[in-house]
Amino acid sequence: MELLNNIWNVLSTPNECIINIILIPSTIIEAIFTLLIFTTVLNLKASTNKKVIYVILCSIISFINTYFIPSPINIFVNYISIFVIIYLIFKISFLQGLLASIIPTIIFALVSSLIMNPYFTLFNISYNESATIPIYRIIYLLIMYAIVLIILLLLRLKNFKIKVFDFEIDTRSKNVLFFNLIIGFITLIIQAVVTLYYVDILPIFITFLSFLSLLAYFGASIYSLTRVIKLAFTTQKLQNAEEYNKTLTILHDNVRGFKHDFDNIVTTIGGYVKTNDMEGLKKYYIQLEDDCQKVNNLYILNPKLINNPGVYSLLTTKYHEAEEKEIKITMSLLLDLNNLHMKIYEFTRILGILLDNAIDASSECDEKMINIIFRDDTKNHRQLVIIENTYKDKTINTEKIFEKGITGKENHTGLGLWEVRKIITKSKNLDLYTTKNDKYFSQQLEIYY
Repeated sequence: MELLNNIWNVLSTPNECIINIILIPSTIIEAIFTLLIFTTVLNLKASTNKKVIYVILCSIISFINTYFIPSPINIFVNYISIFVIIYLIFKISFLQGLLASIIPTIIFALVSSLIMNPYFTLFNISYNESATIPIYRIIYLLIMYAIVLIILLLLRLKNFKIKVFDFEIDTRSKNVLFFNLIIGFITLIIQAVVTLYYVDILPIFITFLSFLSLLAYFGASIYSLTRVIKLAFTTQKLQNAEEYNKTLTILHDNVRGFKHDFDNIVTTIGGYVKTNDMEGLKKYYIQLEDDCQKVNNLYILNPKLINNPGVYSLLTTKYHEAEEKEIKITMSLLLDLNNLHMKIYEFTRILGILLDNAIDASSECDEKMINIIFRDDTKNHRQLVIIENTYKDKTINTEKIFEKGITGKENHTGLGLWEVRKIITKSKNLDLYTTKNDKYFSQQLEIYY
């Protein structure tokens, strides 16, 4: 009985040592909850190693902020640190990083504003007592974690997800989104500071009103966010549909042309066969093959085959640009573009730069040709994108072209391939091999998985 009394005395009186011990598991638990919330809501897939590193780093940062950085500055530092950790470890977009930081913070802020004042009133204690007496601290944390766990289970049960698509949002919409999220982030921090200093002074009615206003604000913000993203996605789908209709029109004209000339084509082939003019037939076949290849390329320029909207838009734009310069393009697509093992933003940047360079180089040649190949090399666990083009300058240095400011084109900055090299260098699973022969200059992007 004396032992129990001693334990109760330790737990029910101010004890800084016990509070410090409680801090260790609580920071770890909160880091785990935060991880589970944003990976669930944003549908992020990550390895176990990344998740463990995230929990460890967040726990260490939270501990340092609590004991070595004065309040309320530590609150600002903690939230900013969490955003940086998420952004660097999970290698997601800036928008996803903001959402991953803000959404769990919203949930914890809403739960705190809902339960803190009623909790203090129920036990007739102050904020200082709840922060220094272990038993009150433990009960409060258990209640908060139980409610957060229920919210997490509901999110998973309802399959609530915010889809942040890999496509370009117009600048105005992007600025509105970022401004809204940053204001929300600042609002959360201010709310946390107010709660920290004044929660035990404010009436329950005011704290409940604060909870409702926060809930309404963030509910409206998330609704607006999803609407803007859906609108941007729909806009891009419409743009792709316009591109596809343009492609279908050209394809239809080509097929009609073939149908109209079919008898003439067969008669011409028959003439070469009857006279046994194999050389003439070979030349005629090569010319006929060029037209067939154009139809084949137009067939490939199909959003169902090129199943990523951003890549489809880029390829159709570059294809029509090359066609205007009378460049012959052959394209082979044996790769699921929605299953790329790299950020789609970085992929389209690299692809766009390489295609621009190929178009510029081949347009200067007598024989204007570009070969584009997408394929999955499952044997070597890599995805390949190969771009070959004819080129005029046979003395080109395949290493020097990646240096900053090096370019052989007028009115160009020479930053394209330098930017490509930067992306390749900072990624662990990317390689780019540049080769040349008497006919083709080749760039081979390798994405390992």
